[in-house]
Amino acid sequence: MKVKICGITNLDDALMASEAGADALGFVFYEKSHRYILPQKAKEIIKNLPPFVKTVGLFVNAEALEVDDICTFAGIDMAQIHFEANNEFFAQLKTPYIRVVRVACQEDIVKYKDDYILADAFVENYGGEGQRIALDWFDGIDCSKIILAGGLASQNLSELKGYNFYGVDVSSGVEISKGKKDHTKVREFIVNAKRL
Repeated sequence: MKVKICGITNLDDALMASEAGADALGFVFYEKSHRYILPQKAKEIIKNLPPFVKTVGLFVNAEALEVDDICTFAGIDMAQIHFEANNEFFAQLKTPYIRVVRVACQEDIVKYKDDYILADAFVENYGGEGQRIALDWFDGIDCSKIILAGGLASQNLSELKGYNFYGVDVSSGVEISKGKKDHTKVREFIVNAKRL
């Protein structure tokens, strides 16, 4: 199972997560987030990362050109589109992307069953705020293209066994405070996810 550690704000956390086996690191380019990072700071962190660690930029209500410009400048591999963008937006986007589906009901999952998506719990604000999606909504669905986010922590990952999710994405579940990772929690999370 692939593991993304999101909300990276400093080099120490980024290197620790990489060494612990994270497949991807997430950088939040949404100014209203407590985990917001300036593109320049993200660039400085990314240039010090080991090879084969994918970098993902999270965007909310941004124009396609802005997403492309920031990703190119900072050295971001993929954009995480965390808002309801239209087809025109995706047609204009040059950066590889993953669509976030803010799941409010099972139909939200079924609608994108043929695409790679990141499924997060629907809340009024952007970001799952640690809310979980009801796991039974995934019953009978092929989850091999779904990255699950929202309310995950090392202690509850065992509940995902048998669903065959492509990956998991965590931020608040491995933090000491918003934007600062708990290194022990990150390591435990990655170990437990890789066992699934």
